[in-house]
Amino acid sequence: MAHEKLSPRQKMIGMMYLVLTAMLALNVSKEAIEAFKRVDQGLTLSIANYAIKNNIIYSDFDRAAAENPAKAGKFKTAAYQVKERADEAFNYMQGLKKEIILKAEGPETPAIKGDEVIVEEVKRIDDTNIPSEILIGASENGKANNLKALLNDYRDFLVTILEGKNPTAEEVIRKSLNTADGHDPDGQPTRWENMTFQTLPLVAVITILSELQLNVRNAETEVLNSLYTQIDASSFKFNKLTAIVIPNSNYVTVGSDYEAKVFISATDTTQSPEITVGGAKIPVDESGKGTYKAKATSVGPKKWGGIIALRAPDGSMKNYSFDADYFVGESNVIVSATAVNVMYIGIDNPIDVSVPGVSPDKIKVRVVNGSVTTEKVKNAKGENFKGNWAVKPNAVGQNVQVIVTADIDGKPFQYPPYDFRVKPLPKPIAVFGGKSTGTIPRATAAAQQGVFAIMPDFDFDLSYTVTGFSVLYSDNRGDFDEPSTSSNLTAKQKDLISRLTRGKYLTIKDIKALGPDGKINELLPVILKID
Repeated sequence: MAHEKLSPRQKMIGMMYLVLTAMLALNVSKEAIEAFKRVDQGLTLSIANYAIKNNIIYSDFDRAAAENPAKAGKFKTAAYQVKERADEAFNYMQGLKKEIILKAEGPETPAIKGDEVIVEEVKRIDDTNIPSEILIGASENGKANNLKALLNDYRDFLVTILEGKNPTAEEVIRKSLNTADGHDPDGQPTRWENMTFQTLPLVAVITILSELQLNVRNAETEVLNSLYTQIDASSFKFNKLTAIVIPNSNYVTVGSDYEAKVFISATDTTQSPEITVGGAKIPVDESGKGTYKAKATSVGPKKWGGIIALRAPDGSMKNYSFDADYFVGESNVIVSATAVNVMYIGIDNPIDVSVPGVSPDKIKVRVVNGSVTTEKVKNAKGENFKGNWAVKPNAVGQNVQVIVTADIDGKPFQYPPYDFRVKPLPKPIAVFGGKSTGTIPRATAAAQQGVFAIMPDFDFDLSYTVTGFSVLYSDNRGDFDEPSTSSNLTAKQKDLISRLTRGKYLTIKDIKALGPDGKINELLPVILKID
């Protein structure tokens, strides 16, 4: 109003408005102050979230420029120019907050911690003089004028960066960073600075500055997103396309199917490519992978190929040719377990592996869930003629997979895995005098030297060593329990056995045996009736 020529009546109305505003400001309710505090807290949290979001976008610019400087370099440069201007505007307003609070509270106020402003710690939260003094000034030359100029410059810079390519973002920026002058409640022209800050309590001014800071970060995000989309506006989301062919196997036999996956190494999930082999389209799944299948009717090397067509973002079709080959052989690999159809944990399980027509020295064996050792058997001339492998599984509950690769015509061909179930070693049976139950003559029992562990009806020749046991003897005097720390009977144990008479029971318990897998097994007790 200082720049307008007013009538005496208008001057009186304006003076009354100022007096009323001042009176209202002096009576700011506690509820209103608390409401402003909550609003400022929400704005501060939103500002922090925008900062995190924008930092992620800047990282995306760094990555894109590192991968393809020619395509993304100029957009990264523009993005960091936006960051510089946004930080300038944001930090200026943060400085105004600190200046207002420090003048109101003094330099020792807990409301200022470094660059952080904590409104909850401000005591003179309803002060209306200091904010206006700093921002408006006695003759309307306060720092709000500089803030307005800074925001106008920032807004115009962002609009220039957009280059008219994103009208929606441009409209958002113009509205959120609008600093146009307006009118007071009486319709009188009023400067933006006065409308925004004059005679407002300190908490309201801090909240308004927080809102402006949020608008600055929001505008920054709008421009960053617009710049990033321009990197790939006329190209794929990747900078290199390669046709890939992955067969299930490079070596098949007569009568079986050759099957391969054909796909673009960098795919677009919004569209599927068209894959053509021999002039005919092949089926393509939802992930953009095509499946080519051909019946193997004759032996020897086979070649095939085709074209993968994909529509680019600009609407043009891009074609990528590919070639592949495979080999058709007479037979498949033979894998057989030497002893049983399962493998046992903790021991070497021998297997024979052979490929008809392929020398053993051109066969390689790899094992999943286990380790494999190789021992070649040689003929009279010292040549390898048979593959002999031993597999030691790692864990029970997961199959061992034997994967065979053969060198055929100078090319490695990998066969489908051959699965073996894995079982724990069965526990042995403890025997005394060749028995674990039943009856035993007294003389036979007295002649024994110890307890042994055996594996009846088991295909592997495994050895278990008894490492300890106890002999239990009972009569009318009580129970007598004598231990041994080996497989042999002690003198005391033999003495107990000699006391047994016909009809009495010999009990051998707490039997422990060490297996070939290095584990101690607790065996069932041996209970024999003296005959």
